[in-house]
Amino acid sequence: MTVPVVTRTHAEVATRLRIVIARLNRQLRTETVGTLTLSQWSALVAVETAGPMRIGDLAEHEHVSPPTATRLVASLEDAGLVSRAVDDDDRRSALIALAEPGRRALADVRRKRTEALTARLAGWTDDDLDRLTEALPLLERLAVARPG
Repeated sequence: MTVPVVTRTHAEVATRLRIVIARLNRQLRTETVGTLTLSQWSALVAVETAGPMRIGDLAEHEHVSPPTATRLVASLEDAGLVSRAVDDDDRRSALIALAEPGRRALADVRRKRTEALTARLAGWTDDDLDRLTEALPLLERLAVARPG
């Protein structure tokens, strides 16, 4: 198997890309986070993506301790964003699922982030939009690529 050669150009592009993505992500989060913490948003997305899951699985996914995940789920449950049901496979544990208000909250924040990006792009020229559009498949490929 041939290992790709990493050049200074690769490192420079990677650095610029990392900085731009981090800044844009931070700005979008700041503009649209609402009343939930970033940890709460992350947990909602995890439950949405994986489907019903145990608190221990959520803790592992979010890289937090089980007691932290329990508090996180309790706050989301108090807000009506997730529901808890007994796991039929293990009646001692519960499965956390996204409740309809949680689905709506995620859809709303995604809509707001799209609107924020749309407003930023509104001032761009057609040529700049075309260049960005041409780059999107490369960025999408980068987003799904796994190292190794």
